[in-house]
Amino acid sequence: MADLEMLVNELPKLVHSLKLTIGNSHKIMEEIILINSVQEQLRNIKKLITQELKFTKASNTAVSTLSRLVSTASLVIPDIYLLDEFVNNKREFIFAKFGNPETKISLTDLQTKIDSWIEWGYLIQAIATDILSDSQLVSQLDSHINYLSLSTEIQAIDASLNISLGFGNSKLLQQQINKINYAQEELLQIQKRLNYIVDTIQNSQNMLTILLGVSCFCGKSGFALEWLDDDQELIISSEGSLQELTDILNTCDSFKEKVSSLVIHSNSLKEQAEKALIKIEQKISKKTVINPQLEKEAVINLQSEEVPKFSTQKVLGLTLVIASSLVVLGFGSQIINNQSQRLQQMNLITQEESAFVADDGRAIANFKSAQNLGMEAAALVQNPPHPLTVWQQAATKWQQAIKLLESIPETTVISLQAKKQLASYRVNYNVISKRLLTEQQAVANLESAQKLATEATFIVQNSPDSEQQVKAKLEQAINLLETIPEGTSVFIQAKEMLPIYQTNYAGIGTKIQN
Repeated sequence: MADLEMLVNELPKLVHSLKLTIGNSHKIMEEIILINSVQEQLRNIKKLITQELKFTKASNTAVSTLSRLVSTASLVIPDIYLLDEFVNNKREFIFAKFGNPETKISLTDLQTKIDSWIEWGYLIQAIATDILSDSQLVSQLDSHINYLSLSTEIQAIDASLNISLGFGNSKLLQQQINKINYAQEELLQIQKRLNYIVDTIQNSQNMLTILLGVSCFCGKSGFALEWLDDDQELIISSEGSLQELTDILNTCDSFKEKVSSLVIHSNSLKEQAEKALIKIEQKISKKTVINPQLEKEAVINLQSEEVPKFSTQKVLGLTLVIASSLVVLGFGSQIINNQSQRLQQMNLITQEESAFVADDGRAIANFKSAQNLGMEAAALVQNPPHPLTVWQQAATKWQQAIKLLESIPETTVISLQAKKQLASYRVNYNVISKRLLTEQQAVANLESAQKLATEATFIVQNSPDSEQQVKAKLEQAINLLETIPEGTSVFIQAKEMLPIYQTNYAGIGTKIQN
């Protein structure tokens, strides 16, 4: 009885851990081991309940026995959900998995509940196995883990667009315009991401494909498969909240509205910033035009003076005129020199700003080109198997995208995003490279098997007494065909050839025995 009481007290914790957290392949493998352990403990509890029921005959006795063991509420709902159930307003999901705490449960009913938990464990184990057997699926899940969650990303963009434009500073304005341009690119990618998620979840009948849509929605936050409700709709948990697929679709609709409003806001900001920048440039252009008015007046004064007669009465006046003219000319020269120095300084600042803007522009262009290459590469390898040339093209595109991201300087506004994207693209490139090697080896093995079979046929036709040599070649050909993995473009061809080679091999063996 003590063992049963202790194990039943552990039920809430056990059932809470009976879920499949979708992560990288190593994480999923750990999940399978954990699920096996939980199922074993559930089977042990069920076995002890069966022994306990041998001593009870009536259902009311069974209820009282359970009551002696543990209270109903602590049995069916773990503490972690008791704190959050009114916050996330998903009590029905909690009850679907654990049971209603307001309803008493007999040991017999508890056995049935344990059976359903064990069956759920088998289901999520099968899902985990299917994921691990599909390297392309694993690659896509890994790439989604590198994204921010949609909610986090939209909040970040919203915050980045909450800026006060630097109307009096051309350099600051240009930086802000670059920042707005980048935010608009991000908003465009989010719109594409939202469309992909909605289309994948709504239109797919395949559980694994639906999980891709969910992983794209959750990003780095990750998610776990918690349960199937009474309507057989999947319940997932992410960021401490429980939700159904319908909830995700509804959230995507609200995100679309938010993104649309951010696009309108960013366009307005950009228009204001560009107009302010044009005004500043116009003012600078006016100030840098040298005003020759003072110099012109001095020259006119000199030219307008009548040629004096050289009398003693005029000498002093002429001297004063010359002296004053020299002063005016000297003052005009000083103004011109000052304007020239100022113009040189402004040209230097303009050159620095131009270089800064050019670096950011090139970096953003390279980042955008890398993203386009990444999307092209991902699109190429959808729905495998593919011939060798397709894997080669995809690997080349990932490699080109990586080189573009590596070329982005750390001083540019896009540097941090480029580093994050680079890590993701390197993972994708490694996965595709492995698939490429697998495909290359499969094609090579098929060609070698065909060559060996051709040689065997030639020997049979020209040297009928060389059965041992023929058998050895056919055996090598069969071994090569058997090594060709499922999922490669030549697997079906190898599968069709294999029984023919095996039949021929058996025929040669019979002939040798006779």
